[in-house]
Amino acid sequence: MQLTFWDWLIIAAYLLFALAVAVIYVRRASRGMDEFFVSGRSLPWWLLGTSMVATTFSTDTPNLITNLVRENGVAYNWIWWSFLVTGMLTVFFYARLWRRSKVLTDLEFYEIRYSGKSAAIVRGFRALYLGLFFNCVIMATVTLAAAKIANILFGWTRLETVLYGSVAAILFSVLSGLWGVVVTDLIQFLMAMTGAIAAAYFSLQQDAVGGLDGLVSRLDKSTLNLFPDFGNWELTLIIFIVPLTIQWWSVWYPGAEPGGGSFIAQRMLAAKDEKHSFAATLWFNVAHYSVRPWPWLLVGLCSILVYPTLQDIQRAFPHVSPHLIGHDMAYPAMLIFLPAGFKGIMVASLAAAYLSTMDTSLNWGASYLVHDFYRRFIKPEASQKHYVLISRVVTTALMILAALLMFLLVSARESFELLLSIGAGTGLIYILRWFWWRINAWSEIAAMISSFLIALSFFILRKGGTDVPAHVVLIVSVAATTIIWILVTFATRPTDFKTLSSFYRLIRPFGRGWLPIREKLDIGPSPDSFAHSLLGWILGCLLVYSALFGMGNLLYGKLNLAVICAVPFLISGVGLTWLIRHMLKSEKDMNSDEKKTL
Repeated sequence: MQLTFWDWLIIAAYLLFALAVAVIYVRRASRGMDEFFVSGRSLPWWLLGTSMVATTFSTDTPNLITNLVRENGVAYNWIWWSFLVTGMLTVFFYARLWRRSKVLTDLEFYEIRYSGKSAAIVRGFRALYLGLFFNCVIMATVTLAAAKIANILFGWTRLETVLYGSVAAILFSVLSGLWGVVVTDLIQFLMAMTGAIAAAYFSLQQDAVGGLDGLVSRLDKSTLNLFPDFGNWELTLIIFIVPLTIQWWSVWYPGAEPGGGSFIAQRMLAAKDEKHSFAATLWFNVAHYSVRPWPWLLVGLCSILVYPTLQDIQRAFPHVSPHLIGHDMAYPAMLIFLPAGFKGIMVASLAAAYLSTMDTSLNWGASYLVHDFYRRFIKPEASQKHYVLISRVVTTALMILAALLMFLLVSARESFELLLSIGAGTGLIYILRWFWWRINAWSEIAAMISSFLIALSFFILRKGGTDVPAHVVLIVSVAATTIIWILVTFATRPTDFKTLSSFYRLIRPFGRGWLPIREKLDIGPSPDSFAHSLLGWILGCLLVYSALFGMGNLLYGKLNLAVICAVPFLISGVGLTWLIRHMLKSEKDMNSDEKKTL
């Protein structure tokens, strides 16, 4: 890719802006852990929600989607579209509860929900497991995608990309903490969307594609279909039935955790109040699943016509290492068709996408390792300035480890499937622990260990030449892990009453799962409503799915189907508007009555 003066000017302007933001917020982030990791709990919903979207808008995401589209068609994206069900569950059942908990990280939750050494063990273990291992795998995957893009566009080696990317990510995240991350995320989201839309537009202009009409007429219907061929039972089972019936509630995956967690929980905890936490998570799910996907999908579809085979990509880019060539390389290969000016926007947007994810992962991972491990178990009485300094050191170390791990990975899809299998079977426990008093710390320990060992066993089998389908791995892992943690729950002692009563007074969850505790405490009903939450969950999913498929049918030229999709979109939109106002008003009235009683 040959960049002009204007392209370089756009790239330089973005990098200078990001650096300026980091410098502006460095003093505020240095005040203490609250400022460095949750921005003093003072952020508005629109900034937090956009930050969530920008964080999941990474360099590996369009590569992954292009890979899925080229190998199996648009319908294969149900393996991640199904996570909308998880996301909307978090919005209506958990977003307000997280903000109500007042913890600094979601791992601190363990010691307000559970008691004894087992609570400390699970908190410390997950701090290392998620903050170090899991987080480094995510960052390595993102860096691998960046390396492939840079190799196509500029001929950079993996080492060159790692060096440039690591320096930038460390510089921005170390200086400003979460303050700088969320502010730059706003610009990063706008730039990334602009770049993605430009890439889709100019991909459609290629002679091999012939615009939207040419794209639709030249590709097989099986590739364009939004739903799998229900006559193909095996494919339908893998990409549609399993994700919508098992995967969404059973798998812990960053950004789509059942009940919320990781950097999503971090954003909810940084909100001004419960309303802002709720609104931020709702905006994130709407934007993530209905606004962003189609520019990426269009580029992936166009790439099938421009580069029908992997050999075509190799011939077009002979300088690219053969072992890097894969279907995920087709996305950066399409970017060479951008004209001057737009190339600069695209490169800047890809840099923004990379940095937004890396900065969040570094800040999130450091919060676990410093607050939930170092401060909790090694040096609990140090000053706030000391913890901020250690956080910056840990941030740098995490980036170095992730950079080294990147050289062991091959593709974004391989990493995606590995992360899904590692978290398989643990999701249900994260859903129920808020609403069922009987779950204890040993339940979580059993779920984590069994899920990891099962995933590791299947990973070894695959490396040994035994091909086990991903959906079989998922089903077996979920079934085995769920049985194990339920048995362990009833075989071990429950959390002590003092901890349970303290947790219930703080969170006030609804439902019969806390009835024994609630009766002993003689406390009134929860400010939340199960019926309202359930209705909001259903309407939220209907709103986003109808928007996603309505846009798809509009792009395909199927106006009748687009109009049909508009009907549930409008109905669910009106219903959500009424419901959210009613929920927030009821909650306000409930809190007002409680204050009068006190």
